[in-house]
Amino acid sequence: MPKDNENIPFLGPIEPSEPQGFSAEQMIRCEECLRANPPTRVSCLYCVAPLPVTESSAKLRKPVLRQPEKHQPGYNNILTPPDRIAEDTVIETAALLKLSTENVQAVMSQTVPMPVARTASREEADLVTERLQDLGLTCTTLSDEDLGLLFSDSIVKRVRAMRFDDGFLAIQLAGGEEIEVSWADIVLILSGRLIETTIEVKERLSRKPETELIDASEFFRDEALIDLYTSTHPFTWRVGAGGFDFSCLESEKALIASENIARLQRLLVSRAVNAEFDDSYPRVRNLLELAWSTQQETQSSGWRRERPGKLSVGLATTKSNETQFTRYSRLRYYFLSRG
Repeated sequence: MPKDNENIPFLGPIEPSEPQGFSAEQMIRCEECLRANPPTRVSCLYCVAPLPVTESSAKLRKPVLRQPEKHQPGYNNILTPPDRIAEDTVIETAALLKLSTENVQAVMSQTVPMPVARTASREEADLVTERLQDLGLTCTTLSDEDLGLLFSDSIVKRVRAMRFDDGFLAIQLAGGEEIEVSWADIVLILSGRLIETTIEVKERLSRKPETELIDASEFFRDEALIDLYTSTHPFTWRVGAGGFDFSCLESEKALIASENIARLQRLLVSRAVNAEFDDSYPRVRNLLELAWSTQQETQSSGWRRERPGKLSVGLATTKSNETQFTRYSRLRYYFLSRG
């Protein structure tokens, strides 16, 4: 009788399931560390140095979209929403930016320029811009320096009080300095919100694999913000509902800070007749998370000895959108100041 394996038909060689690698001739050698890299990379896999571009690798290169570190300057790809949205363009853009087609379509449907990627190198950001332009989209590469964000602590001026006059607005800063600005020179009034969540935990250390949770608390902060821009100063004049003296409202001053800052905003808009009022941030905030995610930081309060042999440590994790709002505010001012 024939064996079972004699009836098995010959299917031929099996195709490999994994993608084929690149040949030695296709690999790109890094000029810094002299190691070979795939031609799809923009920067070296080992030392992050920019790779030379050859004729064959120019079409193969793909952006990695590596985010910069917290204190490292970044490069932002800003997409101008198109008039028409083709389905094929949405699909190819989503594959390039590693986003869902729903998110890409939502970004393209906005009426303001939107960030779609943030990278750690100029070369990679320029590659993203080039690929998007090949798809017929309008994209601009802006560095943090272009937006004035390299020194964000000094570019954002906290306003503590104001004084109104017929011809000018007197802005009083935290240190007591007062600056007079003509109403006609105010070009942009942008509203937003500072949303901050802080979770504090206290844990007891022991010899066990897991620490013991002693106490936990959560704090939430939601504060209305107003950013002012003038044609005579490069700064961001920021008013926060929590730390502002609303005495300038005089008889219009209310007992609630949220109502006061709403009245202040209406007053500023009515007097600054040349200014553009922008309230788009609440509408696009969730989409900004795709490129400019909310910052999170964890700090330790140190070890404490409760009693002999018992140690505890406190940790506080803060999640805030302040950096995101500052980037968006500077982006709106950038495009407004350049027409």
